Amino acid sequence: MKVILGLGNPGKEYEQTRHNVGWWLIDAIAERWGFDGWKKDGQAKVAQGQVPGVKETVRLVKPQSFMNLSGGAVVQYARRPFWSAATDLLVLVDDVAIPAGTWRVRGEGGAGGHNGLKSIQQAIGSQQYPRLRIGIGDPDRALGGPLSDFVLGAVGKRDADAIRAQFSVMSEAVEAWVREGMKGALDVQARVGTSREP
Repeated sequence: MKVILGLGNPGKEYEQTRHNVGWWLIDAIAERWGFDGWKKDGQAKVAQGQVPGVKETVRLVKPQSFMNLSGGAVVQYARRPFWSAATDLLVLVDDVAIPAGTWRVRGEGGAGGHNGLKSIQQAIGSQQYPRLRIGIGDPDRALGGPLSDFVLGAVGKRDADAIRAQFSVMSEAVEAWVREGMKGALDVQARVGTSREP
């Protein structure tokens, strides 16, 4: 089973925050693939189905714990025989280090101070798992002040539009990952670039 995990915080007050762009993207992917209805499954909501031409079931997962406990939603998969986070897990995550309207895929790496990624790494005992990093950075943001205030702040219209404008190519990269693993996702990234902004 391929597991695509979108990171975010539950609750209406968090829906439009920068920390929830992973949920924005996973909802767009569910719609693109026609995966109907999110169902509660332990500490998460899940939607699953088949991607045309792929034998394995694909499961989309939105943890319902708060961001710093996101790893709890992955534990049940990590315990399965023959399932490996290095090849069967893709995390959709906000990244303050890259500008809004851009994205990157990586096959492994540290948490970069992101509490959701820290929790996942603790749960699976490894930094080797793919992630698609959705840029939320703002070059005009004043330095200083807690980063938590920024990531839990609402996304402005300009940045929201720039992020959503990338959903089509990000979804293409996710689908390529399902079909061909990291090579497929990286091929899409190399072909279309990580941003279509002028």
